[in-house]
Amino acid sequence: MSKPLISHGAGVRAFSSDGSDFIDCSSGTFNLSLGYSHPEIMKIIRDQSQKLIHCSTRLRNTTVEALEAKLAELSPIPGAKVYLKIGGGSEANEGAIKMAQYVTGRTDIVTFWRSHLGQTIYMMGLSGNAFRQSPFQFPSVNSVKVPPPYCRRCFYGGIRPSCGFLCGSKVEDFVKFSSNGRIAAVLLEPIFGNGDNIVCPPEFANEVRRVARQNGAALIYDEIQTGIGRTGTMFATQWLGGDPDLLTIAKGLGGSGAQIAAIIGKPEYMDMPINHHAFTYGGNILACAVALRTLEIIGAPQFLSDVRAIGDYLRTGLEDLARRYEFCDEIRGVGLMLGLEIVDRSGEPSADLTNYISEKAFEHGLIIRTSRYGHGNVLKFRPR
Repeated sequence: MSKPLISHGAGVRAFSSDGSDFIDCSSGTFNLSLGYSHPEIMKIIRDQSQKLIHCSTRLRNTTVEALEAKLAELSPIPGAKVYLKIGGGSEANEGAIKMAQYVTGRTDIVTFWRSHLGQTIYMMGLSGNAFRQSPFQFPSVNSVKVPPPYCRRCFYGGIRPSCGFLCGSKVEDFVKFSSNGRIAAVLLEPIFGNGDNIVCPPEFANEVRRVARQNGAALIYDEIQTGIGRTGTMFATQWLGGDPDLLTIAKGLGGSGAQIAAIIGKPEYMDMPINHHAFTYGGNILACAVALRTLEIIGAPQFLSDVRAIGDYLRTGLEDLARRYEFCDEIRGVGLMLGLEIVDRSGEPSADLTNYISEKAFEHGLIIRTSRYGHGNVLKFRPR
């Protein structure tokens, strides 16, 4: 099926110029936390665009400062400071790593198999997927890649919870034997957004924190997909724990698609000179105005309660599918960030079948993305 020409959208629906419409279970690129064309966001864009869209960082702006204050207030990191001079999630993750390296004076970064992390050269080098790196010649990346907490198909052959969460305690061995002994940071997604929707257990997060602390490294949470209400709390950190030093957000902060990202962190990590990591359109005033209103809408108790309730309803429907169809395997996720594993007749992961189902769904007006850019076997459901 050829790509339709989309003319407009509203809520979870995208409408094409030929009159057809699609229910978007991917919320754009997992970034439309308020759906397409939310009326309050569209009003903010109209009003702010009549005043000011961008200004020099040598000048102050009340909207930018208000967003910094609001994110610091909502942050799960006590006494947090906020950095907005970045344009997207890749830049946020790369900036957080620079901050960790700048403060610790160390170099190596621990990341996890299947993790996405970003599209810049450096972040792709840290990614946990070989297919993303194979076409390119990257500069040297100080990286230690570790098996994830994939309980359904445990690398160590364990069964939760009797496994003792080896996936967490074994991180220390990778640091000890596979690093240069100078760990600057551990970078972890609470839910592996593109990496088959693997959900980190709190016990795993606590072990990762222990390893980071014992090695004098910063703990960074990549909340680019999980943050801003996606899992039923403002930040996934609130249910995962782990006491991160830095966390990164983007995507959902833009409400209905404004381009904005932020690094939130403990004060001791946030004094890196701006010349080391700053982008022209980072902290764009129009996007900051949108983000402020987005936080107000999502921060309402009923909104987050609805995310959890709708997520439970969607999970129940997916569980019913799994009972009826043998190719539907495990359902995992939190709130409105769910994944459904697809397997073949022998019970093995099947990327081919997963992609086939996604294509057939599209033909029937349902947009469902697959994990790991079509290399994975999980259908991803992020409707809002």
